[in-house]
Amino acid sequence: MIRVVLVEDEMLVRRGIRGLLSLGQEIAVVGEASDGEEAISVIRKHKPDVVLLDVRMPKLSGIDVLEALRASGSLPPTILLTTFDDDAALLKGIRAGAKGFLLKDVSVERLTEAIVLVAAGETIIRPAVTEHALKRLEANQTEFESLESPDPLTKRELEVLRMMAGGYSNREIGGALGASEGTVKNHITSILSKLGVRDRIRAVLKGLESGRI
Repeated sequence: MIRVVLVEDEMLVRRGIRGLLSLGQEIAVVGEASDGEEAISVIRKHKPDVVLLDVRMPKLSGIDVLEALRASGSLPPTILLTTFDDDAALLKGIRAGAKGFLLKDVSVERLTEAIVLVAAGETIIRPAVTEHALKRLEANQTEFESLESPDPLTKRELEVLRMMAGGYSNREIGGALGASEGTVKNHITSILSKLGVRDRIRAVLKGLESGRI
């Protein structure tokens, strides 16, 4: 049984999502919250396997909640929910440590699948949201041509890219992989060159788009 905390400020939406999840046998909603401050308290109390977290809420936003929990070392795997394609929230959510990002119009089958995958350690980003963000980035003409025949990312570069998707800093990545911060910077430089992007966020989005993450 996967234990879930549901954070949503609109009562009817919250009840609807809970009702849909109750139809299955593998997920149990163990706690609910209607604003960001309450969310932090409920999540710390129940220590769920997965959090479903609304992006826009009173008092503290979903991004604020992510950042506060991560700073205290108590951030469970979290899926952000929103009612519209919000590429700014997507980028901030990835930076803050979100493992998933779905629109609220998602089917119960897709939502259930996402919860199961995120509970198992996977990263789930709704393809339509990723595509929307990529198109906007491309419109800004901030990318450059990648190598004509680039070498594939090495195993270590893939590990670094996945940690970048989790929002970890260079120092945190180095600590987790047993590498110096300078070595991590070299890996990131190589990743950016191979993917043909100028910064970490675009590298993460490219990784998601190509299925590397």
